[in-house]
Amino acid sequence: MRMKDLTITAIIKVYQYDELSSSDQKLVKTAMEATARSYAPYSRFSVGAAALLGNGTIVEGTNQENAAYPSGTCAERTTLFYANSQYPDQPVTVLAVAARTEKDFIETPIPPCGACRQVILETEKRYGHPIRILLYGKECVYEITSIRDLLPLSFDASAMEI
Repeated sequence: MRMKDLTITAIIKVYQYDELSSSDQKLVKTAMEATARSYAPYSRFSVGAAALLGNGTIVEGTNQENAAYPSGTCAERTTLFYANSQYPDQPVTVLAVAARTEKDFIETPIPPCGACRQVILETEKRYGHPIRILLYGKECVYEITSIRDLLPLSFDASAMEI
């Protein structure tokens, strides 16, 4: 086998908030409002997430910090774990995330951390379909059609199959 390059591309759509559909605006607004319930006394960086389930239910979560790092958890994982435990038969179809400092919402969207990407991947696999992700920033909103665009060389159970 000869050495070759592997090119990986991701398509991320960039919108202004007012270009989103009304249902996407509602979900993003819910994530923004959730930031007010974040527990972030150390970083002062509050993150909120909102997940739209297959039955139309919206669940929310926030980041929860702990002085004993890394004992806290991110808003995305809080939200997905809650959705999966309380509505195990309902797939997550869209996940919106917003972040703010003590002053205001951030200018550019922040992507999920590696641990959150892995949990989103597992949630996609659990329900057998991609989760559309909306990342809010004051300048724009990123839309990602599947976590695989942010985690292209992903590790899941199929890697352990013989």
